[in-house]
Amino acid sequence: MIVVMSRNATKEEINNVEKKLSELGFSTHPIYGEVKTVIGAIGDKRYLNTHEITSMPGVECLVPIMKPYKLASRELQQNNTIIDVGGVKIGGSNIVVMAGPCAIESADTFLETAVKVKEAGARILRGGAFKPRTSPYSFQGLEEDGLKILAEAREVTGLKIVTEVVDTRDVELVNSYADILQIGARNMQNFRLLREAGMTTKPVLLKRGLSATIEEWLMAAEYILAAGNPNVILCERGIRTYETATRNTIDMSAIPVIKELSHLPIVVDPSHATGMWKYVGALAKGAVATGADGLIIEVHSNPASALSDGPQSLRPEKFAQLMKELQAVAAAVGRNI
Repeated sequence: MIVVMSRNATKEEINNVEKKLSELGFSTHPIYGEVKTVIGAIGDKRYLNTHEITSMPGVECLVPIMKPYKLASRELQQNNTIIDVGGVKIGGSNIVVMAGPCAIESADTFLETAVKVKEAGARILRGGAFKPRTSPYSFQGLEEDGLKILAEAREVTGLKIVTEVVDTRDVELVNSYADILQIGARNMQNFRLLREAGMTTKPVLLKRGLSATIEEWLMAAEYILAAGNPNVILCERGIRTYETATRNTIDMSAIPVIKELSHLPIVVDPSHATGMWKYVGALAKGAVATGADGLIIEVHSNPASALSDGPQSLRPEKFAQLMKELQAVAAAVGRNI
């Protein structure tokens, strides 16, 4: 439920309501607006005497949250969440592009790509150190050595870094290197991993599961939020359908639907959505036009030799050209890139 405080409620009155709700077993999530403060209260309403709360000084009313995802819901928070990643803001007027190879293969090739995506206008550098693959015989990533290369690339370029964590045992390690923790599609409903990521303070990029509904996706985000981490970025990366012409089927309608249902920012991964580099540009433009807050694009200096997802990776020069084309699309919808 939401406790709406009156316009003139004092800080002491807000604190008293929070304290009372905590005593009743509710977790509280105050949101301080320019005009009013609201307190999101998550817990078992059977133990709540609503009159006891509404009669407290400074309380205007109680409003139930009807959606099962309470903290992720637009009902709780009307204003869009803007996530600040060391000065790079995701969810505002600027569309943030994350780019880099699917997997970190060596320091030299990764740094080469990192410099080129920075020059093209990317704000965040992506790269996989832990690579969950369909086949156990495929390249699984450089693990901590890969994280060290990521950190070196951050020092060289100044770009923030996003990388995937695939196991609860690795959360602390990845958290010590990354600026954004990525939860991949295969782990969207790995609830223990979601909770562990939620206990960090780093932003979490949550990819949509292979066949997940939007409600299931938002419920996965709820696990992270409920664990105490408010910094969740949703990522649409295509879902599995009967169509085989592309690797996955991108759900472009998910962007406006998420914008209506949730205050969380949403980015789009056109690389995994198609599995083919030649379609990446068109879907990237479509995502920007549809309202995405960012893009995550795979770029590799030599896709033919890539150890992971080469066919869907753009060459640096193709990426640079795409960034120029995206500027016009962003301007057409009143945003910047």
